[in-house]
Amino acid sequence: MKFTVNKEEIIEGLQKAGAIIPAKTGTAYLRSLWLKAEHDSLFVMSTNADIEFTGRYPADVSETGIIGVQGRAFVDLVRQLPPGKISITLDNNAGNLLMEQGRRVYKLPVNNAEWFQNFVVFPEENAVAWSGDFLRELLERVDFCIEDSNDEGLACLYMKPVGNGRIDVCGLNGHQLALVSFLHDDLATRLPEQGILIYKKYLQDVKKWLGADDIEFNFTDNRLCLRTMDGKEMLSLPRATYAYPDYTIFIAKLSDENASLVTVDRKEGMEALSRILIFNTESDRSTYMDFMENEVQMTAQGQDTGSASESLEVTFKGDIARIAFPTRNLVDVLGHFVSEKVELIMTSAEGPCGVRGVEDGDYTVIIMPMKILDDVYYSEEEV
Repeated sequence: MKFTVNKEEIIEGLQKAGAIIPAKTGTAYLRSLWLKAEHDSLFVMSTNADIEFTGRYPADVSETGIIGVQGRAFVDLVRQLPPGKISITLDNNAGNLLMEQGRRVYKLPVNNAEWFQNFVVFPEENAVAWSGDFLRELLERVDFCIEDSNDEGLACLYMKPVGNGRIDVCGLNGHQLALVSFLHDDLATRLPEQGILIYKKYLQDVKKWLGADDIEFNFTDNRLCLRTMDGKEMLSLPRATYAYPDYTIFIAKLSDENASLVTVDRKEGMEALSRILIFNTESDRSTYMDFMENEVQMTAQGQDTGSASESLEVTFKGDIARIAFPTRNLVDVLGHFVSEKVELIMTSAEGPCGVRGVEDGDYTVIIMPMKILDDVYYSEEEV
């Protein structure tokens, strides 16, 4: 194998490939970054046994071949080289890879091609174009509500067609729910009726890979596949097969005509809650809210931290006089909105509370209040 590449044309792909390689030691196959020289292209491939990355970049190929190199070391070396051409040659006799750039010469150990296992090929039929920028934003808005303590259904993002070209994307744990609903006729037609699940543990890698440009989206019976529109890069990951809870039960509760509504300035609310958070303790981590006609009084008290009380001007309509929320969770929820003002839809003092904003489109987050037992002790209700 012998080829020449420009550092500038491969370094971004190498870094994406290197990010997938397991940080801890594993088999030689998993530690390797696989280089395949063929025709006028260099294929860069890496996997952690679940996620697979494949990138194709321009190369001047003199001899074809495939070889594995120590992934993280190879990426670090190329990253620190100056811009320009890099010549790479496999020395079969010595059993190493010779990398040269000007007067710089490096010899790297290799893993032979017999270690290599074929990667998933992108399924061309019925592939759907999708905005990479929109997909990344969607993941950001939902994944903070996904359970991360196990590998069952709640530890997954759920994507489901709901009719008329509309798709719901949901994240759910025991105490919060995030739901984004959007229109995409082609994708809604392609998705199975029962929806698809994506493990939360893979979402960070997907977000790192995504750019602002459009991508192609497709799936097989057991894998999801994402590819750049030019076919240059592809990411594939396993599909989950668990049954997902009926999240619409919780959303429907927000339509209760007896729900109390409060509209608050999002920025002011976050700033006040962040100050109140200082007074929370491990045993009392809530903010208590007492509602009046156009005002909410927010308080917290900790045995070792003192007490806090802040008043905010709001628009309030309803019968709920007092409610308590986990402070840190509510700050996190408000931080995922962009609207200047948000509306809290409180079904009861202990029931689901929905958060929506006019400028946030079809985006809803549900947060569960804390059950107030008395002025000091409380327990957290579950969705």
